[in-house]
Amino acid sequence: MRIRFRFKLIPFIATVLVVTLGIQLGNWQQRRAAQKLVMQSQLEQSRHAAPLQLDGAAVAAEAVAFRRVQLDGEFVRHWPLYLDNRPYQGRAGFYVLMPFRLAGSGMHVLVMRGWVPRDGQQRDKLPALVTPAGRVTLTGLARTGTGHVMELGSAAPLTPGAIVSNVDPLQLAKDSGLTMQPFVVEQQGAAQPDGDDAQLLRDWPAPALGVEKNQGYAVQWYALSAMAVIFFVVNGLRRGQKTA
Repeated sequence: MRIRFRFKLIPFIATVLVVTLGIQLGNWQQRRAAQKLVMQSQLEQSRHAAPLQLDGAAVAAEAVAFRRVQLDGEFVRHWPLYLDNRPYQGRAGFYVLMPFRLAGSGMHVLVMRGWVPRDGQQRDKLPALVTPAGRVTLTGLARTGTGHVMELGSAAPLTPGAIVSNVDPLQLAKDSGLTMQPFVVEQQGAAQPDGDDAQLLRDWPAPALGVEKNQGYAVQWYALSAMAVIFFVVNGLRRGQKTA
């Protein structure tokens, strides 16, 4: 039996298209992974850098993402929000959010003050929290958002004291009439046992950048390209089998 390779134009074109697409998508995933590695390095550096002082000027979310920032001003105490479905170590609970007005301006930042457990008997019962009155200074990590969870239907307009699944600072600006920065700040620093924030836990989860996921997708796309070449070659050889 003699094995011959029979070239077919259409399978060749299809293989070239699949290989090109796979390599391009694999390269794109590799670039995304590289960008996230740089972001990861910047995040680590920002943890040890002096915090950026925010004033009343508008700032793009991307300009401060994952940077430590310092806020000076006061909480808008009548506008708490409770972010639902945020468990901590297996316990159901809320993230407590509250607008923070920057001193000497009308600009506000949405601050994630911390986590509190949910009442096991009355799911809609809100925790009794004490909010600092007057001017305070706090530091935190700027994030582009609060993290998104699945939500059925359309979200209702935000109201003070609402239990919500997701919060967007710009939506809060629309519903409250407050001028808001387009990012949120995770307040840092352990709560003092005798302080106003004694009930709040601030053990925030590390940002999930997903570098390994991008690297895994890249390997899959490259593997698809390799398989397309192998299939083209094997298929051509099988088509060309001759019996002596």
